[in-house]
Amino acid sequence: MIRKLKEGRDPSAVAADQATVRATVEGIIADVRARGDVAVRELSIRFDKWDRKDFRLTDAEIRACLAELSEQNLSDIRFAQEQVRNFAQHQREALRDIEIETLPGVVLGHKNIPVQSVGCYVPGGKYPLLASAHMSVITAKVAGVPRIFTAAPPYEGRPAAAIVAAQHLAGADEIYCLGGVQAVAAMALGTQSIQSVAMLVGPGNAFVAEAKRQLYGQVGIDLFAGPTETLVIADDSVDAELCATDLLGQAEHGPNSPAVLLTNSEALAKATIAEVERLLNILPTAVVARRAWEDYGQVILCSTEDEMVGEANRIASEHVQVMTRDPDIFLERMTNYGALFLGPRTNVAYGDKVIGTNHTLPTAGAARYTGGLWVGKFLKTVTYQRVLTDEASAMIGEYCSRLCILEGFAGHAEQANVRVRRYGGRNVPYAAAAE
Repeated sequence: MIRKLKEGRDPSAVAADQATVRATVEGIIADVRARGDVAVRELSIRFDKWDRKDFRLTDAEIRACLAELSEQNLSDIRFAQEQVRNFAQHQREALRDIEIETLPGVVLGHKNIPVQSVGCYVPGGKYPLLASAHMSVITAKVAGVPRIFTAAPPYEGRPAAAIVAAQHLAGADEIYCLGGVQAVAAMALGTQSIQSVAMLVGPGNAFVAEAKRQLYGQVGIDLFAGPTETLVIADDSVDAELCATDLLGQAEHGPNSPAVLLTNSEALAKATIAEVERLLNILPTAVVARRAWEDYGQVILCSTEDEMVGEANRIASEHVQVMTRDPDIFLERMTNYGALFLGPRTNVAYGDKVIGTNHTLPTAGAARYTGGLWVGKFLKTVTYQRVLTDEASAMIGEYCSRLCILEGFAGHAEQANVRVRRYGGRNVPYAAAAE
């Protein structure tokens, strides 16, 4: 039996918040579409108190940001980027172009072609999340995207030096100090000074996620990446300190970041609730984390491991930290998650910052139908066909002719019939099925 020892906000209140976000974003996108640079500048002043004539950073400004960082800072960024690049390169090597002869004289193939331009949003209004630059820019570079723009909001009234350094070292072609919906809309729609892109990627707050949702179709997107979610699955093989630390480590992202403990140990569940309260008294980011825990935190108690697997798949969390005696059970049986972190030696922060897997992951249940950002998201797998002989064209044409007439498509059938006549020497009546 599944019991909830702690629940979050009422779902109707959450839905009301989401409706407000949708309406706000719709208005901002319409404004940027209508007025371009003028709207972007006004919105930047309004939301970020940030005003520039041109939001693209100059080479001198980029060099100045690099100079602000210590050699240790730069070395750490390069280390993290190398891990991301290495894993992305292995992923790319797993994606092969193919060409096969499926029947005598019939050749089919597919090619993996990179998207030609990408806009990477790097959140940074509350925290300078430089890791998001690694995850998007490097992965796009490895995929072969030729034109990569980045946008990140100002941090404390100026470009965030760490974010700028990460964007530059990752290989961004153009770097903009511009945040929020106005940045996403400008990259998607284009303005007088910003070229439009074919695809938008990167995480963000609820407004950025909603902007990507509304712009999807006009541009491609990686996925719907809203507020960070974490699910800790644990049994009594670990202690409350590990569980509480891993819950709060993600709750500090924002006041609407769900943090859920799923366990089959009532003693661990109650101890974790108490440990969360203890840590909130000493955590420097407790103002944000406490609100997230109070409004979106949950503790779910299951009777069996089977119930834990089923509940975890129902939740379909972005991050799933598994700390049980046999975490491979969840690797084998879970189907709905953004990323798994198996065993107490790893954790979500490793994936967020440095280990090499991508941290842009599906939220809000999207893990039921998609995975996270990876090199394949930047590639279009497109097909082609070639028929080499008259005999093959006539043979395929006969099947095609009959199937088209079965569906009522006379014009389609004639595309096949004309080739049956030319290459097969058969007299097929016009708009009729080949015998």
